[in-house]
Amino acid sequence: MSNDLDAMNELHWLIDMVQTIEVGLIVLDRNYNIQLWNGFMENHSGISPNSIKGKNLFTELPDIPADWLKQKMESVFLLKNRTFISWEQRPYVFKFKNYRPITGRADFMYQNITLLPLASLTGSITHISIIVYDVSDIAVNKLQLKAMNQQLEELSQTDGLTQLHNRRHWQVCMEREFERFSRYQDQASLIMIDIDNFKQINDKYGHPAGDKVIQHIAHLLKQSLRETDCAGRYGGEEFAIVLSKTGDTDALYFTERLRKKIEASEIICDNRIIKVTVSLGINQIKPNSDNSSVWLSGADKALYQAKQNGRNQSVVFTAQN
Repeated sequence: MSNDLDAMNELHWLIDMVQTIEVGLIVLDRNYNIQLWNGFMENHSGISPNSIKGKNLFTELPDIPADWLKQKMESVFLLKNRTFISWEQRPYVFKFKNYRPITGRADFMYQNITLLPLASLTGSITHISIIVYDVSDIAVNKLQLKAMNQQLEELSQTDGLTQLHNRRHWQVCMEREFERFSRYQDQASLIMIDIDNFKQINDKYGHPAGDKVIQHIAHLLKQSLRETDCAGRYGGEEFAIVLSKTGDTDALYFTERLRKKIEASEIICDNRIIKVTVSLGINQIKPNSDNSSVWLSGADKALYQAKQNGRNQSVVFTAQN
């Protein structure tokens, strides 16, 4: 009699544990009909075990990715091995709202899932267990950390005043484009831009106005770029652009359009109108360029020539510059 009592107590404790444990527990038969639905599943779905027992999981919960999950479960039945599904593969399988205060910013509960084969006494796999773990805190912390790292990475590559690439990161872009040319002989042009008489602007209107002029030109420059182009603030009032898959003829068309746009524009600072112009040097990458420094040097020489020729113009680098 005492053995029966012990067995009943053990069963009671087991059932109590299954119902109160802080993980979801579902047992399905071979046809995906629900045999067990614990307290965790009831609390988060609002569906009681009595109302769902014996019913098909996919009919009762149409939000579940049926084809995908069935494929996972079939492999468990076939191979008799457990399968683990991480929230990073799929944020959730069961669309449960997230009620945890720490991770209030997540709309739904992030879940890790284990699919476990359950064998009968004869050893054949007759049922499958789905264990659902709420990992919202871990997931949100990891996602926030990832977003912060991405933000820091972007900040380390960005010039604070103009939001263009800073000089260091722009040089990485230039090196990458030069390597692409070395491998595939893709055309590319490099452009150096300098604001004309910038010292006079600073002296006449003050440094805050000078900053506004730099920001204004950066804004017009950004508007002119394609997605594949790379622009950076090279120095104080100097900008640099890498135009991928572009020869000097198209680069000249680009610079002239930008130059005229800058010349026609106005910057208003302390109720005063400031007009500026820029000089531009262009250098298409040459087959005999030994390295990216040679490429950059040619654009620099063309820019110097544009300044010497009277400013507010574009010059294409040739060996005679």
